[in-house]
Amino acid sequence: MTLSLLASLLFFVPPHLLAVIEIKIGGVAPERSPWHNSLLKISREWEKITAGQVRIRVYPGGIAGSELDMIRKMRLGALQGAVLTNMGMMKIEKSVLIFNLPLLFSSDDEFNHVFSQLKPAFEARLEANGFKAIQWTQSGWVYFYTKGPVLNPEDLKKHKISITKDDPDLEQVWESMGYRVVPQDSKDTLIGLESGMITALYLPAVMAASGQYFALAPHMLDLKLSPLVGGLVLNRKTWEQIPEKFRPLLLEATEREAQSLAAEITRLEEEAIKAMKENGLVINRPSENDRQMWYQASSRGISSLIGKVIPAEVYQQTVELIKEYRKRGEK
Repeated sequence: MTLSLLASLLFFVPPHLLAVIEIKIGGVAPERSPWHNSLLKISREWEKITAGQVRIRVYPGGIAGSELDMIRKMRLGALQGAVLTNMGMMKIEKSVLIFNLPLLFSSDDEFNHVFSQLKPAFEARLEANGFKAIQWTQSGWVYFYTKGPVLNPEDLKKHKISITKDDPDLEQVWESMGYRVVPQDSKDTLIGLESGMITALYLPAVMAASGQYFALAPHMLDLKLSPLVGGLVLNRKTWEQIPEKFRPLLLEATEREAQSLAAEITRLEEEAIKAMKENGLVINRPSENDRQMWYQASSRGISSLIGKVIPAEVYQQTVELIKEYRKRGEK
């Protein structure tokens, strides 16, 4: 056999004999939830596009640990990817917290306008930190759920609020404003509600319904706090191991699924609130005076984060984009 013939045979290796790139992805969303189902669809699409060269194994429901645990595992290579909320994203890049600031955005359209402008810069920041953003999703709006009625910030100060652990900056902000907070993993939330360790939490309606949190915290404040922005990230090393010819196709497939998931979440959010009301949820509607108190409290909290947690230039750019969008709506 000539060397040229041998080289030709080596080049035309059948796909099933190529080295398989196995990608283990963790997430805190429960099994069979919309986020888990979406990830399974992505897994099937990626395997199809790469003819089996890329295979994804999914670990839902916090099996792979908390969001901070998953980030550590990705850095070590024990996990190649994770589906993170914006609270998880901010542990990689602090400025992503801008999307979680309370009462900054007033609608999906407004948020989408701002996000589309900021997205390239955030993705570049994530890559500089060793991660590749594969997919972004808006998972509904966050609301307060409490054991007793809450209409204004003073009412909330009577409660013990569940917050994400391992973030001392945010914990300090909450406490400096007079709130009692309990840092914990999301998997411990139900236990905390049952034991009385916590009496308040904030999360999207779909999660409140699917996790049955509303049964133990049956009061919802009718005030959209912030959109919950999620993302599928891989460690950059894993992404770069995938043959370059596949990458645009994989991103296109993932973006299609992100759009489908966003539409599903919007529908499910409406259904979730309706179903919770039918099963005992009380929706408390704040007066205009109560709303102004919330906006004032939000402004104080945001001021303490700017320059310390969120870069001032990121906040200023966000505010300018919001103003630009609102002026356009006034015409």
